[in-house]
Amino acid sequence: MLDDSGLYGPPDGLRALSYEFCIPAGESYAALVRSVDPTVQVSPGSRGRIGCRNGQQLCIGHTHQQKFRDVLRRLAELEYVERIEQSWFEG
Repeated sequence: MLDDSGLYGPPDGLRALSYEFCIPAGESYAALVRSVDPTVQVSPGSRGRIGCRNGQQLCIGHTHQQKFRDVLRRLAELEYVERIEQSWFEG
């Protein structure tokens, strides 16, 4: 579904796939995740569609980056990342 640049869609409307996941609250967790994925925005206090619980913070990143497959694999390997889901923004 994604090309080598991490984009999908018709040739005249390519876009990145955004994804979300939850991590434990705390700057040390956020800093580690950002070191793996520089596209990640951390939103403490937001549940997101994925449903982060109390004591967790929402992370949203996207695939339009170099080696996005490796980035996703490394995020999924973090013991505290339970799952990664596509993020659907509401307009």
